[in-house]
Amino acid sequence: MKPSVTRKLATRAKSSGRKSAPGPSGKIHPVVIYPYRQPEDYSDLKLLYQLIARLNREKDVYARPLTVIDRKTHFANEDNKSFREFRTRTVARHSDILDTWGVDTCQTWYSGLGAAFERGGPEDVYWLIPGDFNYGTKMGQEVLSRLHDLPEICQELQQDLCIGEIATDHNNSKQLIDTYGTFALLYNWFPTEAQAIREYTERPRSEFFAVRHGFLREVLRHRWFAYEQTVVMLLHAVFDNKHISRFFVGNISDLPTGRDSLASAMQQVDRTERVLKLLWKERNQPQAGWSEQYRVLEERSEQVRRTAHVIFQNLLG
Repeated sequence: MKPSVTRKLATRAKSSGRKSAPGPSGKIHPVVIYPYRQPEDYSDLKLLYQLIARLNREKDVYARPLTVIDRKTHFANEDNKSFREFRTRTVARHSDILDTWGVDTCQTWYSGLGAAFERGGPEDVYWLIPGDFNYGTKMGQEVLSRLHDLPEICQELQQDLCIGEIATDHNNSKQLIDTYGTFALLYNWFPTEAQAIREYTERPRSEFFAVRHGFLREVLRHRWFAYEQTVVMLLHAVFDNKHISRFFVGNISDLPTGRDSLASAMQQVDRTERVLKLLWKERNQPQAGWSEQYRVLEERSEQVRRTAHVIFQNLLG
């Protein structure tokens, strides 16, 4: 490992602080999640696949990239000549395509990461790359130029999970959801773990992350949720005392698909609550008196959810 690379990564990562001896380096597996809704303008995707093309050429570092495309996306665009040509001439040229039916984005992650895991080995790292961001902007291009640091942090600093954080202002819907929804609910259901997660990242629902082979194997064996899976992965990492880091991705945003709406914000908090309830019951049902404790937490959780809805109504409505 080059000292300059180590210093660069260490300054960009907020690490758990535990030191590990460097091990044999494996390969990095890029897993691209193609946008659910095909954008009319291909400029963001073209720049993304310029990066994927470069990764595909560096065969000593990267495994063959994998692109996951939901079949609903395919059939919605099967008569679109531009989509068919882009899929054939660009996506399939620089990556293998995994066609899948998914209930939600995180289920698409499940298919992609699972398929990459089956190709990988014990020293490998798996790098999730969301396709629905504005990579065509000046800042988006800067983000693309340094995104490779995410898996390198896992690989070279021996971290089990590295979360990428995007910059937002205080009134951004992502910021509001994380503050008044995700973390508020986490502090109710898993207070100790929530405190630990807050030390590592302010973006517990991030779509940018990299994960080492051993930890991914453990996570794949647990229940996988069709949504809010990043939160679940962070909880499992804290449960099992894994090495966690964060990497500042930059000021980049999703492509416009209605995610900033009041209804979308409310929905994301509602489903986060459902996931945390299920996970809490899975972990606590073996204990005596769990149902009484659950009822108390459920009442508090409902208050948290309703408060979040009121805040969203005031700021996003």
